[in-house]
Amino acid sequence: MEEMPITTVVGISAFLAGLVFGATANKTNFCTMGALSDMVFMEDYNRLRAWFLATAVAILGTQALHTAEMIDISNSIYTSASLGWAGAILGGTLFGFGMTMAGGCGNKTLVRIGGGNLKSVVVFLVMGIFAYMTMRGLIGLARVELESAANLDLAAREIESQSMVNLLAAMIGSEVESLRWVVASIVAGGLLIFCFKSAEFRSSGETLVGGLIIGLLVPVGWYISGVIGFDDFEPLPLTSFSFVAPAGESIQYLMTYTGATINFGIAATGGIITGSFVVALATKSFSWEAFSDVSDMMRHIIGGAIMGIGGVLALGCTVGQGITGMSTLAIGSVIALCSIIFGGVWGLKYLEEGELLPALKAVFSRE
Repeated sequence: MEEMPITTVVGISAFLAGLVFGATANKTNFCTMGALSDMVFMEDYNRLRAWFLATAVAILGTQALHTAEMIDISNSIYTSASLGWAGAILGGTLFGFGMTMAGGCGNKTLVRIGGGNLKSVVVFLVMGIFAYMTMRGLIGLARVELESAANLDLAAREIESQSMVNLLAAMIGSEVESLRWVVASIVAGGLLIFCFKSAEFRSSGETLVGGLIIGLLVPVGWYISGVIGFDDFEPLPLTSFSFVAPAGESIQYLMTYTGATINFGIAATGGIITGSFVVALATKSFSWEAFSDVSDMMRHIIGGAIMGIGGVLALGCTVGQGITGMSTLAIGSVIALCSIIFGGVWGLKYLEEGELLPALKAVFSRE
């Protein structure tokens, strides 16, 4: 019997992990955009705590895999010695602002597609096209120029990685691995304290479980790409969950199937949509939803375009940088996460001042 190609095995594994991700996000209403909306307009921090719980769990799981030498997180895009601080700030701010225009981040867009939201189909297509344009198309020229002009070369300062562990080790002249769990414990521990100091969150049931499962799925993603996908001669890129660049890659894959190879991001994207669809049917929450008017459509298209550009510049989205990137303890991920939050809050305030708050609350209301 012919052995299954490693790309196929990784694709199947990523699809199954995506199924769990999509089902969990739908069932528990895990939404980082919604978390910011709750915080800004209702002073409700429960979904924000779920997001940060996912980040803390992802950090602990990822660092455990690295310590066990199952993966080497220095091979991820987040921990390179080239610190793209300008792209993280500009891209993160653009992504955060764009997701408010589009009614949700990349993760929520996929979950809503599974629930029958046709607006999210348009956002996904626009986001994917602009993401690919920024990676390899017309906008890519400006991206390369920005990176050339602004990226900080840490290798020239004899620092091998932008990981907070490496940066601290270089500052105090210590061994990197001796500091790994000190840094991981401080960052993850601080997030866990923020999450569980709230009695309301501790008793929040689905919200808490959603953050826990999403957080666990990030090291699962690293395991799939870094262990299952490992090959001595042609190892696959070390990656986990992110939703902007994979949107563009998924569109290209659908158009060039016979000449394309599936990867983790493409398979996970399909899995998330499918998992959300299954839960939507099981809970009888599936319903078709379309644009209410021209301005609604224009706002979503503009938001999708900005998300596509910003997500590539920042090397990720609310999940790609806010959870997956943060799990590597990369300083660039911290910058991108803060910028995404800033852009999201800015976008929410913009919508509020534009007298769109009632529509916004309807979008993010909990059913």
